[in-house]
Amino acid sequence: MQLSDCTPTEREALEALGRRIGPELVAQRLRREGMRAPAPRLSHRLMRAGLRLSGLRGRGRRNVLDIQVRHNEVRLERLPAGFDGFTLLHVSDPHLDMDAEFQRHLIERLQGLVFDACVLTGDFRFHGFGPYQGVLDALQVLRPHLGEQVHAVLGNHDTLRMVPGMEARGFPVLMNESVPVRRGTDTIVLAGIDDAHYFRTHDLHRALAGVQRDSCVVLLSHTPEPYRLAEHAGVQLMLSGHTHGGQICLPGGIPVFTETPAPRAFVRGAWRYRSLAGYTSVGCGSSVVDVRLNCLPELTLHRLRRA
Repeated sequence: MQLSDCTPTEREALEALGRRIGPELVAQRLRREGMRAPAPRLSHRLMRAGLRLSGLRGRGRRNVLDIQVRHNEVRLERLPAGFDGFTLLHVSDPHLDMDAEFQRHLIERLQGLVFDACVLTGDFRFHGFGPYQGVLDALQVLRPHLGEQVHAVLGNHDTLRMVPGMEARGFPVLMNESVPVRRGTDTIVLAGIDDAHYFRTHDLHRALAGVQRDSCVVLLSHTPEPYRLAEHAGVQLMLSGHTHGGQICLPGGIPVFTETPAPRAFVRGAWRYRSLAGYTSVGCGSSVVDVRLNCLPELTLHRLRRA
């Protein structure tokens, strides 16, 4: 896919985006999107057949709607005093166009949660190809439930063509960019990189350009895969998703597939790599099949504390 393959409205919006994030990133991502094959892999077809034959589909479908709220307290050495207790709501992998029933359950689960800002780590649509207007419509319905401060990154299921529509609906997308987050006189940096799993259009150096080395940086990355780069760059906290925690796991939550070369210790929950604190959400939605086994979906509240 190229800019010439987009509608005039899409082309104009993407050209404007290219002036912000670089035309080479736009071109590379569109090229990779055009290579995406719509046919499901054999393993996916076998998975669907196995769930039907085993009689686990009904239970797995009920689990999809049983969204948990998890709490993660993380201590950061460079966290300014004014941010002690600052809480981030972390939403990952909602795959919002899966069905309307899931969207209703997600909104119901958000009610009553207390947080200071919301971050979303990608995979907003169910399939990695095809129409995306339904995702934008679902995001518009979801937006009033996410508070005033919202920032997002794209995942490997998301098309770059969604960005203008997302931002028009109140979802600023960090495409290898960073923004300051202020609380009183104190500031932390929220950075976001593009997908490092399939598109490989992440550029942490660009995202942190101009950021002081001693700043407290929270990085949004769809996948935990670039954890070494993040630690080397001095990032304090990395929030990710993508893995779904395996989604369909063996008893005890042992994942069969994680869809990432990252270490197994990094595919769900809190982890640490040297000076880098990390958290990989198992996601609040589902992918490939709308089933979860031994791995319930989650929304995560990260409470930042001074070390």
